Amino acid sequence: MISVEQALDKILNYVDVLEDEQSPILDCLGQVLAEDVYSSINVPPLDNSAMDGYAVQSRDTRGASKQSPRFLRVIDTVSAGSIAGCEVEPGTAVRIMTGAPIPKGADSVVRFEDTDETQRQGSSTEIGILGEAEAGLNIRRAGEDITQGSIVLSQGAVLRPSEVGVLASLGRTTVRVIRRPTVAILTTGDELVDINQPLPAGKIYDSNTYSLAALIRRYGGIPKILGIALDSEDSVVARLRRGLDADMLITTGGVSAGDYDVVKDVLAKQGEIAFWTVRMKPGKPLAFGTIKGVSKAGIARNIPHLGLPGNPVSSMVTFELFVRPAILKMMGKKNLTKPTIEAIVENSVVNSDRRRIFARVLVEKRSGQYFARLTGPQGSGILTSMTLANGLVIIPEDKAGVVAGDVVQVMMLDWREE
Repeated sequence: MISVEQALDKILNYVDVLEDEQSPILDCLGQVLAEDVYSSINVPPLDNSAMDGYAVQSRDTRGASKQSPRFLRVIDTVSAGSIAGCEVEPGTAVRIMTGAPIPKGADSVVRFEDTDETQRQGSSTEIGILGEAEAGLNIRRAGEDITQGSIVLSQGAVLRPSEVGVLASLGRTTVRVIRRPTVAILTTGDELVDINQPLPAGKIYDSNTYSLAALIRRYGGIPKILGIALDSEDSVVARLRRGLDADMLITTGGVSAGDYDVVKDVLAKQGEIAFWTVRMKPGKPLAFGTIKGVSKAGIARNIPHLGLPGNPVSSMVTFELFVRPAILKMMGKKNLTKPTIEAIVENSVVNSDRRRIFARVLVEKRSGQYFARLTGPQGSGILTSMTLANGLVIIPEDKAGVVAGDVVQVMMLDWREE
C-alpha cells in the first residue's frame, strides 16, 4: 500500500493542463482564462450621473441653503441611454436620471433630496437648490471603472459571475478558456441495475454513476456515462471502448481482491496499473494507471484511469481526494486542495489497522469554535451519511484514534454557514 500523498502525486504528475478553446461567456463559469483580456472601450463610456437629480454648474449653487435656495431654470430632462438636447448654461439645470450622460456645461449633479422638487406639484420649469454643490459631485467619470486599452482580466484568472459580468460590460460574447475535461464513468457489478429499470430481487440501483457524474459537473468537468458492465472481462472491455475518447476514465468496483473483481485484469491487458491500494479508510482498493485510447483527433494516446471502490461512500471520498484535484489541474487551476479547519471532535474514533481515516462529520460553529460530530455509522455502504456530512475528520495513520474533546483536522466538503 502507498500513502495518500504518494497516490495523489502519481496522479497529478500524469495529468496535464488541457488545450484552450473559444467559448461563449455564459458557458465559461468556473473555467480558467487562456488569454489576457484588453478593453477596447472606456467603461463607462461617458461621464454620467451617479444619482437621480439635476445637472448644474456648481458655481450657481454658491450660498444655497434650505433657508435661502438658489433657483435655476429647468431646460431639459435626460434619462439613462439618452443624450441631453441642450447645454447647461449659467442659471439653468437639466433634470437627470441615474446613468444618464452629463450634459455639456454641467459639472455636478444635485440629488433630488437636496432640491425642493417634492414641494412642487407636477412638472416645473424651475427648481430650488437647497445646498452648495462642489464640482464633480455625483458624477461618474468616463473610464472610471475600465480604461480603454487596459488589461481587464489576466490569463489564469478563474471566471466567476463578476468576471462574466465584466466581459459583458466590454461587449465580449466569447473568450478563450482552458476547456473542460470529459470524464467517462463506468460502473461494474452483476448486482447493479440502472435507475430507469425495475428492481429485481437481489439487485440494487446504481447510485455511483449519478453521484460521480454530479461531482464531475460540480467541479467543472463533463461526465460521459458508459453505463453498467457485468463482472466479466468482455463486458468491461465493451463498455470501456465507448469512453476511449475521454480525457479521463473512472470505473467503480472491480479493483479489490474478490473472485469477480475483473477491472484490474482488464486494465493490465489494455494498459498499465501504477498502483492499486492506498493506506486509507474508506478507499483502500483504489487503482490508478492508464488505458490505451484515442484523442478527439484520432491520435493514439494513453488515458489516465482511476479505479474507485464500488462502495458508494468510498467512491465519493476517493473522488474528492484524487479525481477532483486531477480535474482541476486539467482545467488549469492552481488551488487543488479543499479547505481544512481545526475542530473539536464530539465522538471517539478508533483506528485499528493504522490507515488514514476520513470520517464523515457535520461541522458546526458554536461560540466561535468549530465542532465536528460523526454523522452516524461509518460503514462505506451508508450513502446517506454523505448527505449529512459537510466535512471529513482526518485521523493520521500513526494515531490509534481520537476521543471526544480532541482537536482534529477536518477537510471541508462544503460550508453550511450561510
